[in-house]
Amino acid sequence: MNIISYLNANLDFFLFSVFLFSLLIGSFLNVVIYRTPIMLKREWRIDCVAFLSDELEPAELKEQAYLISDKMKNGTESKKEDTFNLSVPRSRCPSCGHQITALENIPIISWLVLRGKCSECQSRISIRYPIIELTTALLSVLVAYYFGVQWFTLAALFLTWALITLTMIDYDTQLLPDNITLPFLWLGFLVNLLGISDISLQNSVIGAMVGYLSLWSVYQLFKLITGKEGMGYGDFKLLAVLGAWLGWQALPLILFLSALVGAVVGISLILFMGRDKSIPIPFGPYLASAGFISLLWGEPIKQLYFSISGI
Repeated sequence: MNIISYLNANLDFFLFSVFLFSLLIGSFLNVVIYRTPIMLKREWRIDCVAFLSDELEPAELKEQAYLISDKMKNGTESKKEDTFNLSVPRSRCPSCGHQITALENIPIISWLVLRGKCSECQSRISIRYPIIELTTALLSVLVAYYFGVQWFTLAALFLTWALITLTMIDYDTQLLPDNITLPFLWLGFLVNLLGISDISLQNSVIGAMVGYLSLWSVYQLFKLITGKEGMGYGDFKLLAVLGAWLGWQALPLILFLSALVGAVVGISLILFMGRDKSIPIPFGPYLASAGFISLLWGEPIKQLYFSISGI
């Protein structure tokens, strides 16, 4: 009996294993969500200093470099360019610098045992961390249950984890990093090239093209009419990713769902929470949510629409 046959015969074990593993993935996603924007800002600062080095005298360059460093400083950063990536330095309390031990880094359980506080200084640990871990695990189990034991399930899990990460980064910083969107664009092509999904490579390529160009066209039209930028290029790339994974046929539903949810949330924030209309609302989380819904229930939703409309 091979591994797929065994897991099919023991579905509960399969789903429980996905749940436990995805809790660990959720813990890692917390690191990616927090550190990726800082890493990007450091790279941009280095690029700015390199550009200024060709334009300024040494004394002016030194002054501008410190100004850039101060403006882009973020918590753990300093003027000294210490190594900072997804693995270095070790996670620590932002208040007292206490390094998080392995026992203090167990998903959800550690937060509950510590009662949401640092073991050293008793500073509050945001509840957001266990929420992201639990959400990652629950959505992963949902994907595994829906698609069952097959290779596409593994691919869909990776896409789900990427969408969670992009949602939170965009919510925090209004950034959708290329070092996440672009690899998953190519991964979508690869998944469909290998025949793991029901989407043909042709539909995948067309989906990426139409996804990018549709939002790019809206952006250009809005900018032409209002003189303002209505969204960022990261949104174009994210919709291209979803088009590459799900095919061009899924794009109308994704756009409809994301616009609907975005409008409801945006209006609710303005009416009930007094949000300033001039403050931009990131569109990435709505695209990601619509993409996840379409991944699981796109076809049933379209069939329901056609049956109701009589088409």
